[in-house]
Amino acid sequence: MALRLVVNGSEKTVQAIAAGALMTEFVATLGFRPDRVAVERNGQIVPRAEWAACTLAEDDRLEVVHFVGGGMGPLT
Repeated sequence: MALRLVVNGSEKTVQAIAAGALMTEFVATLGFRPDRVAVERNGQIVPRAEWAACTLAEDDRLEVVHFVGGGMGPLT
C-alpha cells in the first residue's frame, strides 16, 4: 500500500495510504491538526468540509499549508 503524490512541489511516496484514500487520511499521515491545514489538490482548494469525500489518485499534485500560532508579543 503506497501512493505517489507531488506534495509542495516534491514527488513523495506515502506508504501509509493507497489510491482511493480520502484527504482526511492523507492529512492524518502528516500529523497536523486538521483545523490548521489548508490543502489544494490539482490547482483547486479542497474545503475541509469536503475532505471526507475527496479521494486521492496517483500523481495528484497537492499543496499543503500548515498554520502555526505565535506572534510578535505585546504591541506598545
